[in-house]
Amino acid sequence: MRDAHLSSIQSPKDLKQLPRQALPNLALEIREYLLEVLSQTGGHLASNLGAVELSLALHYVFDSPTDRIVWDVGHQGYVHKMLTGRAERLPTIRQYGGLSGFLRREESPHDAFNAGHGGTSISAALGMTMARDFAGDSHKVVAVIGDGSLTAGMAFEALNHAGVTKRDFIVVLNDNSMGISPNVGALSAYLNRIISGQFYNRMRRDVEALLENIPTIGTPMHKVALRFKEAVKGFLVPGRIFEDLGFRYFGPIDGHHLDSLIDTFDNIKHLSGCNLVHVITTKGKGYHPAEQKQVTYHGVSPFDVKTGAFHQKKSAAPSYTSVFVDALIHLAERDERVVGITAAMAEGTGLAKFAERFPGRFFDVGMAEQHAVTFAAGLAAEGYKPVAAIYSTFLQRAYDQVIHDVCIMNLPVTFALDRAGLAGEDGPTHHGAFDLTYLRALPNMVVMAPKDENELRHLLKTALDHPGPAAVRFPRGAGVGVALDEEVRCIPIGEAEPLVDGSEVALLAVGGIVSPALEAARLLAGHGISAAVVNMRFIKPLDEKLLGRLAERRLPLVTIEDNTRLGGFGSAVLEFLADHGYAGIPVLRLGLPDAFIEHGAQNLLRSLCGLDSQGIAASTRAWLRRS
Repeated sequence: MRDAHLSSIQSPKDLKQLPRQALPNLALEIREYLLEVLSQTGGHLASNLGAVELSLALHYVFDSPTDRIVWDVGHQGYVHKMLTGRAERLPTIRQYGGLSGFLRREESPHDAFNAGHGGTSISAALGMTMARDFAGDSHKVVAVIGDGSLTAGMAFEALNHAGVTKRDFIVVLNDNSMGISPNVGALSAYLNRIISGQFYNRMRRDVEALLENIPTIGTPMHKVALRFKEAVKGFLVPGRIFEDLGFRYFGPIDGHHLDSLIDTFDNIKHLSGCNLVHVITTKGKGYHPAEQKQVTYHGVSPFDVKTGAFHQKKSAAPSYTSVFVDALIHLAERDERVVGITAAMAEGTGLAKFAERFPGRFFDVGMAEQHAVTFAAGLAAEGYKPVAAIYSTFLQRAYDQVIHDVCIMNLPVTFALDRAGLAGEDGPTHHGAFDLTYLRALPNMVVMAPKDENELRHLLKTALDHPGPAAVRFPRGAGVGVALDEEVRCIPIGEAEPLVDGSEVALLAVGGIVSPALEAARLLAGHGISAAVVNMRFIKPLDEKLLGRLAERRLPLVTIEDNTRLGGFGSAVLEFLADHGYAGIPVLRLGLPDAFIEHGAQNLLRSLCGLDSQGIAASTRAWLRRS
């Protein structure tokens, strides 16, 4: 780092030594450094560019880590990392062994609470506020939440609780009218009215002064006056919804005007009670391509800073996500009952393309997975075929709804679980490491995993034609590169696919692990070991006939999955063998360990977990030798 101001900051204490007039230049240095680094490494760009002045003001006024600054999600946390002693390590962001792309308590005492999923900051910060008061301390607690995360029901549950506690608590609403994609819903429209209705702010002081002078002599007149005051305030005063929830509202404030931010935070720091500061920022601020294409530059791969052009890595195969949405469009063209639903991830799940083709049959419900699932259940109860496209890790947030509102009623909701298995650089909060375990435990649920992008299309149709709940899980990234069949067809539920015959061991693989299992069989053959390979395809129900035939042959079985070994596919095979009296069949279970997997490139993580072809072959050979 060559920049004079930024290179001198190793902690927020160093930041406080700078005069205010130096902060705009520091903001410029930070943006330049973000562009320099992320153009090489990739990462969350636009959201961090938009949070530069906000991060500076927070650390200039508050005293982290004594004061707790709780960031929501973490997409906007890179500047916070830079101001808390991690600027030199920014080039390692989202790389194995390097800085996390999110907030991690394990990484720094300044990261007050881990953040990966949205909507959590207010709840966590309120808990910290209560703990502070129990201990008799006096430090400040600040929750920073984006307007996209404010669509999460959990955020409103926390606001509802906080407002009645009357505790000394600060919420900063970083409002850029964007999540990853543009925000949707009535709350977003309400915030936009506050922002656009600046005449409210111009009139507020005069109107409130006028109201204060209304005579209130005599009981009847007093009551009328109070009602009139409240009615006029409700119409003219912005942020009334927050005031009604028990917060003192400040804003909206220009989130790129450092003096305004610092003055506001300085004043609020000395106020008691619940206070909410509404800050308006621009996602991608300071870099024209990111300001113009905020969705495109939310999360970037390496790019050219001068032109904004991405250094595209050419892949011979389309992504699983793109194949999924094209198949969904194809099926929706043939069945008007097919509906697409996402929870603030229209771009990530591919459903933005579905929305262009079927705008009336697409619903982005905001960051509200619980609502998305029960909303889908309501559609299914009335004869429609909803497809809830949700990342595997985010469906965890709606587990109760999957059980109570879908499975108990056996409703035909299709769950398209993108980013199943190891999601890569986003790390433990985003790996889809548990879906096979938590879904196969549910009565009425069918769980499927395609071996390639062509089979994904067939399994999607299978799920849509099934009269009950079904989940199709598929990995992040490019497919295998196989040709796509012209016609999309159903696959008999519970039918596995033998791929290679073998006489000494059987490799039973699911989903994206099938391809490395095939290569592992070839490696084993080079060592004189004859290995069968089966694409199990269905985790629930299992192909019990095929498993029975393998058990009758007394073949040792190796189960392979990119899911935790606890309660997953391998456990299902063991349960089958035990339940049907197949004693003494050796079984090796390969999968993810009982641990949270760190961030890093997908291929590297698969290798470290022993789930690439070399690892599968080596584990199988060693196990056979021991057996």
